[in-house]
Amino acid sequence: MNQLIAIRAFARVVEAGSFTRAADSLDMPNATLSKLVRELEAHLGVRLLQRTTRRVSITAEGQAYYEKAGRILRDLEDIDASFSAARGTPRGLLRVDVGGSTARDVLVPALPDFMHRYPDIRIELGVSDRTVNLVGENVDCVIRGGPLDDSSLVARHLGDAVLITCASPAYLKACGLPAYPQELHNGHRLVSYLLPSTGRAVPFRFRSAEGLLEIKPEHRLGINESNAHLAAALAGMGLVQTFSYAAGPALRSGALVEVLQPWRPAPYPFHVVYPNNRHVTHRLRVFIDWLAERMPGLLADGGAEAPSPRVPPAVPY
Repeated sequence: MNQLIAIRAFARVVEAGSFTRAADSLDMPNATLSKLVRELEAHLGVRLLQRTTRRVSITAEGQAYYEKAGRILRDLEDIDASFSAARGTPRGLLRVDVGGSTARDVLVPALPDFMHRYPDIRIELGVSDRTVNLVGENVDCVIRGGPLDDSSLVARHLGDAVLITCASPAYLKACGLPAYPQELHNGHRLVSYLLPSTGRAVPFRFRSAEGLLEIKPEHRLGINESNAHLAAALAGMGLVQTFSYAAGPALRSGALVEVLQPWRPAPYPFHVVYPNNRHVTHRLRVFIDWLAERMPGLLADGGAEAPSPRVPPAVPY
């Protein structure tokens, strides 16, 4: 038994919560991974994991061993990273997850610059709007917008995006141009963005002199993916609230028209997030630094005019 390989295998099973996911992340057969863990348990003379047909759970002895072995693995990563940093050439694989429209309109167009700067770094990009389990799915970092509610993660602010409300000219010709946010209650069709994690519709948000105003009418159409959400507006199916960087080309071409601009909500923060119990490799550090350098301007640049500094009063109905 190669004890170091067996320890790495055991640690990945604990982090992934599954032999199958751990084997996939280590690029080894499931049977090989299981054999390594069994040999490690036989070497130690204790049961580290409880296995059933449906789930894997860690024993008390396994938890203690994982905590001590994890420190050793992190020390080895530190040693490897120090030599890599000394050579000045970050290398290896980065697994990054990002939402659909952010990938299409912000990250992917800028990636050639990063790949040119760091030719020895490979990137596997997962694109979806769902919430990713960074540890369980062996993802190095995710780029996400919105509030952060997981204290086990480390986050770095990357900038703020502009949220706008828009629709196609055909829709506005048929249904009218809303003058105030409250008019959205009066016969307008809203295409809601559904949170992939819960299925709940995100309310339309506006800012007035009285503070935040939320519109929560029942939607006729709800979509849980950002690119399809924008496509519904382009198809004339109703009003959407989306990011200016996603709608920018359609706004410039006239395929979409922004409405209710004076009531734009507050800027929407974006962060790069990674686990706090994982060593930050040299390749991940340079990627995070590059994101912090490039993302603020890309997030804010949607091609639409800047919001008016004057916040109009709310108009009650």
